[in-house]
Amino acid sequence: MKYLLGKTRKVSLAALGLVTLALAGWIGARVAAPAPEYDLLIINGRILDGSGGPWFQGSVAVKDGRIADVGRLPHATAREVIDAQGLVVAPGFIDLHAHSDYTLLVDGKAQSKIRQGVTTEILGEDSSAAPVLGPAAAEFDKSLERYGFKRDWESFGQYFARLERQGIAVNIASYVGSGQVRGCVMGNVNRAPTAAELSEMKGLVARAMQDGAIGLSSGLIYVPNTFAKTDELVELAKVAASYGGIYATHIRSESGASLRAIEEAIEISEKAGLPAHIFHFKKSGRPYWGQMPAQTERIQAARDRGLDITADQYPYIASMTGLEMCIPPKYQEGTSAEFVERLKDPRVRAQIRRDIGAGVPGWGDNELQDVGGWHGVLVASLQKTENKRYEGKRMDEVARMMGKDPLDALCDLLISEGGAAEAVYFGMSEADVESAMKQPWVGVGSDGSAVSPEMQFVGKPHPRFYGTFPRVLGYYVREKKVLTLPETIRKMTSLAAEITGLTDRGLLRPGMAADITVFDPATVADRATFEDPLQYSVGIEYVIVNGTVVLKKGEHTGAKPGRVLYGRGKPQGLEG
Repeated sequence: MKYLLGKTRKVSLAALGLVTLALAGWIGARVAAPAPEYDLLIINGRILDGSGGPWFQGSVAVKDGRIADVGRLPHATAREVIDAQGLVVAPGFIDLHAHSDYTLLVDGKAQSKIRQGVTTEILGEDSSAAPVLGPAAAEFDKSLERYGFKRDWESFGQYFARLERQGIAVNIASYVGSGQVRGCVMGNVNRAPTAAELSEMKGLVARAMQDGAIGLSSGLIYVPNTFAKTDELVELAKVAASYGGIYATHIRSESGASLRAIEEAIEISEKAGLPAHIFHFKKSGRPYWGQMPAQTERIQAARDRGLDITADQYPYIASMTGLEMCIPPKYQEGTSAEFVERLKDPRVRAQIRRDIGAGVPGWGDNELQDVGGWHGVLVASLQKTENKRYEGKRMDEVARMMGKDPLDALCDLLISEGGAAEAVYFGMSEADVESAMKQPWVGVGSDGSAVSPEMQFVGKPHPRFYGTFPRVLGYYVREKKVLTLPETIRKMTSLAAEITGLTDRGLLRPGMAADITVFDPATVADRATFEDPLQYSVGIEYVIVNGTVVLKKGEHTGAKPGRVLYGRGKPQGLEG
């Protein structure tokens, strides 16, 4: 019995030794294979870091939503690895002028923008999402009906909170619109504000800046913006300046009076003491083609004497705005219902006909004259089912389909649509587009919304909604060689961040937010056309927003890691 027990004990000790050796080997293996160093690693890419310098070979490492390292990282490990062989790795593109204020609340995936490589959109031209108070509220809510949701906000703080609560794939920042605050205090009226009204408007701008707006914007061809004089805009811009904001503007004229309109933007910048930025910089109107150099010289002269004046541009020869912009602004005063009633009056209609032909003092841009007549206007977006057949048709064609004179067709269509619709205007020249594009202080802005083909209310919009950034990269860089690729990436990234004050975006540098776009320079291209605009761009392979992959091998992952980017006026530590 003792023998058996002893033998069993010897076997047990031997087995224990084997187990100990196995355990030591397992522990050693664990020590030799530590946890991955990074969350994401992009390898083998040609890196254009956004500075404007030439590309270099290397990797980009991401951890906790930030860029952790950039360069040659031969031993780096990560939970997810993207092989960017043959691809360009760049900072995420910043859309300097976007209208996704409400489409992001319909679908936060931002399909048409993500597929262009856009990771941040700048919102809030002219009629911003907030504030919504007083006389502005009823018309504002009417304009939202097409989107199928109800407003539950009055302030920017509440609007921003709803965006983040629903989830968005892109980051956003927003201006507060001068027309929006004017409408909240005065309504849509053609007069100067009283001292008390101006004080109230300034208070609304201050509140918006404290909520995180990045500056003041104006759309000076649109009512009620067009009723504001320069001194009013200076006073509102001074408030934005006190919070570190900028002044961004759709200037009063982009055709015959454009030099005077540019001078107004420069004057506001100088008197209010803040940078000025001009939206969708262009020279519109066939009689004025070839005059873009005079505009760029005027801005460069202001820059040379120390004023920070910049602009953005979309790469197309047509614009898009309201179909109602064919009508002089004096007829658009008041509510949309009042505008519609005017259009029904034969005497008013006869006067509109005369005014379009002869022009009206103070009417900055006569859209019909600028595009050479009714054929230069393409109907883009209508809401009534019975009117959908006119989408994608020129106005002279619409008139023939209706069996009416073009002006009567226009007025009747606007009456049917409640006073507002969208149209594309063919008013620019290719030479002027390229001349503006070459300026080092001109960035890229789509002037379009984040949409998808499923959004029926969008109709047949301008192709810039789907193709702006890839069109610059494919057509103007690769094919026409108007710009170099490094300079173009700078315009789309670090220049845009500098203009808007987004200090942690626009460069691939350690510590910066991990917004990254990876694309194929040989294939990147727009597919959207004026005839068939509902087509996504190609050649954008990966898009990372705040460290999360949103586009993977050209397909949307469904992720919504975007966030609100606040201006300098928001108290530190109170970001939503």
